[in-house]
Amino acid sequence: MNPAELADSYRAVRARSVELAAQLSAEDCCVQSMSEASPTKWHLAHTTWFFETFVLEPHEAGFKPFDPAFRVLFNSYYNSVGEKHPRPQRGLLTRPALDVVLAYRAAVDRRMLALLGNADAKLAGIVELGLHHEQQHQELLLTDIKHLLSCNPLFPAYAHPVTHSGAVAALSWQDFAGGLIEIGHDGAGFSYDNEVPRHRVYLQAYRLASRLVTNGEFAAFIAAGGYADPVLWLAEGWDWRLAQGREQPLYWQRDGAGWREFTLGGLLPLAPQQPLVHVSHYEADAYARWANARLPTEAEWEHAAAALPVRGNFADSGEFHPRAASGNGLAQMFGDAWEWTSSSYAPYPGFRPPSGAVGEYNGKFMVNQYVLRGGSCATPEGHVRASYRNFFPAPACWQFSGIRLARDD
Repeated sequence: MNPAELADSYRAVRARSVELAAQLSAEDCCVQSMSEASPTKWHLAHTTWFFETFVLEPHEAGFKPFDPAFRVLFNSYYNSVGEKHPRPQRGLLTRPALDVVLAYRAAVDRRMLALLGNADAKLAGIVELGLHHEQQHQELLLTDIKHLLSCNPLFPAYAHPVTHSGAVAALSWQDFAGGLIEIGHDGAGFSYDNEVPRHRVYLQAYRLASRLVTNGEFAAFIAAGGYADPVLWLAEGWDWRLAQGREQPLYWQRDGAGWREFTLGGLLPLAPQQPLVHVSHYEADAYARWANARLPTEAEWEHAAAALPVRGNFADSGEFHPRAASGNGLAQMFGDAWEWTSSSYAPYPGFRPPSGAVGEYNGKFMVNQYVLRGGSCATPEGHVRASYRNFFPAPACWQFSGIRLARDD
């Protein structure tokens, strides 16, 4: 991007974060509902900290921090930068107040836009990384506020409730020949460091389900005793299920003989035709076994998605809710729900993290996590691509994570 395009992108991404928070009260923005989540106010401040720390501090003449205390308060996991406020205690930061955080954003934005007028390629690269980093936090803001609101017995809505009527597309199986293929980012446009190097992988012939698993299909798994059958579960998953007392997906509640689901539009009757979301890797794997299938590998998923346009139900629709699949062929590969794969999050052959603090961005998390692909209804449009690798530990289910089945051909 040239300096003008970069500045326009900067304004748009930064404004979107404030728009997402504008529907919340100051009290909403301060609370942390669990250690894995962060308050909205912290997301707004941390994304600003990124630009102040990695762009303004090394590039602005006569740099002075907005507030020196923010360097520790809003550092996330960059050990190379210095001390960090403990992640589980982010909800205790009642000060600085929300209006101070917004003033922090505005001050850094003014200084950033002055700097971007003469941005060289190196500076533009770190700014682009910062914008994609902020888009990641926009999705986290939505998933974290959903968890917070679900803890409120009033079940307040963040957005207008969304209901979709009509039938879901029938599930079919799409055949792929496999063979020697290439995966990883091809170098055109932005990518994260964990998407490279591009490399060769050999695939056996495989089949992918044409769409995501639906709420109704997963309800049948529950009715058939899927949560009570240890044969279906990985040992660690079975232990997790017992420890959690888990008998249904996160945000599902029994309503007589049926189900209700908490959504960003409030507590609604479960829509059987809509894609299942908010399941752990354990639940996804157990369902796949029950369905006489398996989860795809990330290489299979990328091979199938590589030729498809990156179109789908993303956060820009304002619904923040998955939609039922329609039409024929391979559907919902992008948007609606992140798709669990069976692949551990590990470095690609030849991976080298970037130098400096930004080298901590992805590489150091390549242990005890699984890869998800495709984006969700909370992901900003334009943020994902076929090579994009999201990752979470197996128990994680507060993200919009769903299931696509695979089988051996």
